Amino acid sequence: MNTIAPPPQIKRLPPNRRALGIFLGFVGGGIANVAIGYAGFQFWTRKTTFVPYDTTSPDLQTPVARAHNPNGNPPVCIDHAVRTIPLSQLKSQDQKQLTTDFCRGVWSGLGYAYQRRYLDKKYRSLEGRTDHLWDREELGKSEYAVGTKITDHFEVVEHDDSKVIVRCGDSPFNAGQRPSDGLFTMGVTKDEEAQTATFHLKSVFINTTPEGKDAQPLPWRFQFAHRLYTKLWMETAVRKLYK
Repeated sequence: MNTIAPPPQIKRLPPNRRALGIFLGFVGGGIANVAIGYAGFQFWTRKTTFVPYDTTSPDLQTPVARAHNPNGNPPVCIDHAVRTIPLSQLKSQDQKQLTTDFCRGVWSGLGYAYQRRYLDKKYRSLEGRTDHLWDREELGKSEYAVGTKITDHFEVVEHDDSKVIVRCGDSPFNAGQRPSDGLFTMGVTKDEEAQTATFHLKSVFINTTPEGKDAQPLPWRFQFAHRLYTKLWMETAVRKLYK
C-alpha cells in the first residue's frame, strides 16, 4: 500500500501579482540595504559630533567673515563638527603641523574624492585653471597658503597655526558678492592638560547679495545631507593623521 502523500499543488499566481511581489521584494531589499548602510555609517562616524554654532558666534564678526558678507546677511546653513583624539595616537603633536595635515587630509581624502573628480572633469580644461590644485597627490602635499585655489570651487582666504579658511560656493574667478557663498574652516585646538587635539569643521553658507538679507534657512533635507557629508570629510581626514 502506497502511504506517500502526493506532493502539494503549487498554484501559480497571476502575472500581475507575481510582478507586484517581485517589485515589493526589490523595494523591501533596497530599504533594508539603505537602513543597514546608514546604521553602519553612523557607527563609523559616531565620534564626530556637532556642537552649538549660530549667528552669535564671534566667527561671523571676524575681518574675513565681514569682508565676504558686508551686508551681514543671515546664514542659510551653519554647522560645526568636532572630533577629539588623544595626542599619543597622532603622528604629530605640533598644532601648526596638525592644522596643515588636517587640511591636506580633507582635500586629498576619500571624502572629497567624488566631488574632486566631478569638478576636475567639468572645469579643469577651462582657461586660467592651470594653477589650481586638482590631483590627489598635490592636494596631499600643498601648504595651502592664502590664495591657493582648489578645483575651481574653493580658495584659501586665511591660514594660521590653528585654522585654514577657504571660500566656497562659486569659482574663485567670481570675486564679488555671490548669491551662493560660504566659508569653510578646518581648525585644530589642543588641550595640553588632557593631552588631546580637537579637530573642527565649520561651515557657513550665505547669500551675500542684498537679496540675501531676508534669506530663509535651506530645507532640512539639505541640512541633513550636509551634516552627513561633513562627518564623512572629518573621518576620512583625521584617519590620515593617526600613527
